[in-house]
Amino acid sequence: MNFLKDHPHKFPALLLLLAIGVVVASCGIYTFRDVSVPDNVKTIKINYFDNRAGIQNPQLSPKLTDAFKQKVQSYVRKASLVNSETADYIIGGYVSQYAVSTSGISNQQSSSNRLTVGVHLIFNNTLKNETKEYDVSLPFDFSSSLTLTQAEGQLLDDIIKNLSDEMFNRIFSSW
Repeated sequence: MNFLKDHPHKFPALLLLLAIGVVVASCGIYTFRDVSVPDNVKTIKINYFDNRAGIQNPQLSPKLTDAFKQKVQSYVRKASLVNSETADYIIGGYVSQYAVSTSGISNQQSSSNRLTVGVHLIFNNTLKNETKEYDVSLPFDFSSSLTLTQAEGQLLDDIIKNLSDEMFNRIFSSW
């Protein structure tokens, strides 16, 4: 406690910080372990994300669906994942975009390409009888010296992780 004796003018600031920390931790507005989901939400159903894009990677839909389920299960701890159509939240959608474009040109030739992957989300809150739809899309750049198949081999893990993160944040984050 020598610090407070040496710096008595800092005591009110320390008290204020402590009070804010206690209020934020105790009122349940935000928690670092779980996502803020209303207490009455007990069940969540996640449908398979079909691939309706023009170009189709056969691994994308199953891996994206599994990654999204794992993310929800890890971060929304008070609700259980179920297969019932009577779940409190029903989340579905489809891969809506899988397109390659040139993203960089050097010496009048393509130097890099961009794979843009998009998902259309459908979020049904059955407790409120409310449905919302969202679109999430992310770009993934790769060297133009690679074929799409080669690039997919290198990018698929990043695509799955980043898209499932974006999908999760779009539905469960209110900021």
